[in-house]
Amino acid sequence: MLDATDTRLLSALQKDAHLTAHQLGEMLNLSASQAGRRRQRLEAEGYITGYTARLDPLKLGLQVQGFIQVHLGTHGPDQSAGFARMVNTRPEISSAWTMTGEADYLLHVYCDDLPALNALIHQVILPHPAVARVQSQIVMDQLKRDAPLPT
Repeated sequence: MLDATDTRLLSALQKDAHLTAHQLGEMLNLSASQAGRRRQRLEAEGYITGYTARLDPLKLGLQVQGFIQVHLGTHGPDQSAGFARMVNTRPEISSAWTMTGEADYLLHVYCDDLPALNALIHQVILPHPAVARVQSQIVMDQLKRDAPLPT
């Protein structure tokens, strides 16, 4: 069960995961050791699943961001598991979801350029035996970056 202090701590860490226990303590009116213990408890309980750095895709040469809706032709467990294995091997696919509605999967991808996106679709995704068709959208501009979760 989260209390108001836990919620404020989680919110602060989503904005800056580098905050020290001392800094968190000052923000939360706690001692550094109390703040540190709360962070450790939230990590142990699975509220905090890890810490990562956000990278700028354009500075890395990833000029094309897109979403690919994937429609499977067959829906057995073997086909789904095989598709999931393929998704997990491709670094261009930054995240993937199973979906309700017309598409079975939604893939978020980053590619160097349009030919790289084309190759991903036509040489990797479409040839997969479970895939019937795909529909892709290219991101023109991202209005809001991935934001912290509401706490």
